[in-house]
Amino acid sequence: MKTPRAERLVDMTHYLVERPRTLVPLTFFANRYSSAKSSISEDLTILKKTLKERGVGLLETIPGAAGGAKFYPYILEREADEFVNDMLKQVNDETRVLPGGYVYLSDLLGKPSVLRQVGRLVATEYLNTDIQAVMTAATKGVPMAAAVAEQLNVPFVIVRSGENKVTEGPTVSVNYLTGSSKHVEKMELSRRSLPTGLNILIVDDFMKAGGTINGMKTLAKEFDFDVKGVAIFAEGRAQERQVDDFTSLLHVDTNLDSGEVIKVQFGNYKQNIFRGRENKIVRS
Repeated sequence: MKTPRAERLVDMTHYLVERPRTLVPLTFFANRYSSAKSSISEDLTILKKTLKERGVGLLETIPGAAGGAKFYPYILEREADEFVNDMLKQVNDETRVLPGGYVYLSDLLGKPSVLRQVGRLVATEYLNTDIQAVMTAATKGVPMAAAVAEQLNVPFVIVRSGENKVTEGPTVSVNYLTGSSKHVEKMELSRRSLPTGLNILIVDDFMKAGGTINGMKTLAKEFDFDVKGVAIFAEGRAQERQVDDFTSLLHVDTNLDSGEVIKVQFGNYKQNIFRGRENKIVRS
């Protein structure tokens, strides 16, 4: 029996949003709703306009026999600013400062509502980039990496430190220099975690000098990964950085000379995500 348009629109929206960056053929929807392809095309035109106007994402329609629809989630600049400003106010709390100048973020990055917005923000920067996997380091960056991977609809892998666990199987390991203490540490990744030669995105919750990020970049070379970018929730102040090319939502200074314990500002996300020509669609 033919499905009424109102029901089709609701179901199509849910189906596409749940499967970002996945090409769904017109034939699939036509069979699903017992409707003509021409009707499905009209439905997709409505969805494309509505999703864009609401700032939910971009719906790409591909013509031809092998065509269909593909949904790319993103976030508009005004919504991103509201979200990051809220995060700034919550992080700007001296009780969050930990030894070594680190900042406690686990409560924020444990909230699904926060993670969903972080994932949308990072996915927006890579709207036109073929990211095939997300890499993070155990353990604090895992929730954020999972959120980003969900919006990009790609797998994520966790780089681990210390001794190899039997559940990981054969691993590849590298030594790296930590950014703050200048100690040599080891990190490793299971050989079976991902195929070689992928385009990857490195994600972490907090970065100071960037030793861990740099270590992940070194490990990525062992798998012939092409690191397309680095996304950080918050960057700390560092006299000397091992990583220069990254996107951060927040910039955090701790133990300031002025006597303040913590000072939080916007990171560089506006310049990196919303100021490029290719992303003018998400400025608002």
